[in-house]
Amino acid sequence: MKILFLHGWKSVPGGVKPTFLAQHGHEVVNPKLPDDDFAAAVRIAQVEFDQHQPKVVVGSSRGGAVAMNISSSGARLVLLCPAWKNYGTTTTVKPGTVILHSRADDVVLFGDSVELVGRSGLPAPALIEVGDDHRLADPTPLAALLEACEEVEGTP
Repeated sequence: MKILFLHGWKSVPGGVKPTFLAQHGHEVVNPKLPDDDFAAAVRIAQVEFDQHQPKVVVGSSRGGAVAMNISSSGARLVLLCPAWKNYGTTTTVKPGTVILHSRADDVVLFGDSVELVGRSGLPAPALIEVGDDHRLADPTPLAALLEACEEVEGTP
């Protein structure tokens, strides 16, 4: 399955999470997003989405805010500790979005994701509490990420 992975601020393509998804058989498109220009990051992400038409868009931290601010058609959003209050203008997500977040996150408040679920009218299980920090790069959060992405396999 094709996945567009949008990395966070001060992060780079080819990190633990996109590599993990690729190692599990997925085609991962992982563009370099500029740290200093959010609008440019959104434009780059939109071009990549339009070109590759992924089934899933994963956004990590600032990349989650980028994912929320592109037109992602029928693709599922999987957001990891999304920094939506810090970047962009979008304050809701579409149905079917899954959010993974650690209550122990010291970068983006867990309550921000609780608020996002409420604002968006998502069911409570759309927010999966997992991990011990902001990175979500340990085995349990990685497994939850893979499961959230693979739930859409076989759908049109």
